[in-house]
Amino acid sequence: MADGRGSRPNPKDVFLNVPFDHKYESLYLALIAGLSGLGLTPRCVLEVPAGAQNRLERLFALLRSCGASIHDLSRVELSLDLPRCPRFNMPFELGLAAALAFSKHQHQWFVFESRPYRLQKSLSDINGFDPYIHNGTSNGILRELTNAFIAVRAQPELADLRALYRHLRKFANALKGQDRSDSIFTPRHFRILVTTSQEIAIRLGLIR
Repeated sequence: MADGRGSRPNPKDVFLNVPFDHKYESLYLALIAGLSGLGLTPRCVLEVPAGAQNRLERLFALLRSCGASIHDLSRVELSLDLPRCPRFNMPFELGLAAALAFSKHQHQWFVFESRPYRLQKSLSDINGFDPYIHNGTSNGILRELTNAFIAVRAQPELADLRALYRHLRKFANALKGQDRSDSIFTPRHFRILVTTSQEIAIRLGLIR
């Protein structure tokens, strides 16, 4: 997966700006499955080496290489561990994406949330941009993906996307067991999940 530095964005690449924790795992898998079923390719910061000195620059180059991005701003609560604070990575990366779009770069950004109306309080600067409310469920994620990407050529039924998600979730559970890992939020797992999801989408006849 190249970062596309200095090149035109790939309209089929979609950058995922989401929480990386166990509570979000089912939604993460639904995003990967849903995008794959729509003929799109998920990308995310896991592709950027954690120890890279120019990590922010490389993250921006990756975002810039994508034709679209999804920003889930549903995590606004304080963390449980000390010092207690909210997560700022998601709104920060949304700001980078908005700046790209406003600078005439070919980039679309979509804001996802789990609760209606909360974004009007948590980030009032984007009032007027309707968020996609997924209600914190995998089915909600799949539904809102079809609403956000209504213009893409592949338009599978929600039932087909749910079937793809179930296959991917089963595979992810087996992968964690095989690797004796509690987490799928690693660069290697992300690459495997995207490839596998695309293969399942082809097998189910959702994409060619």
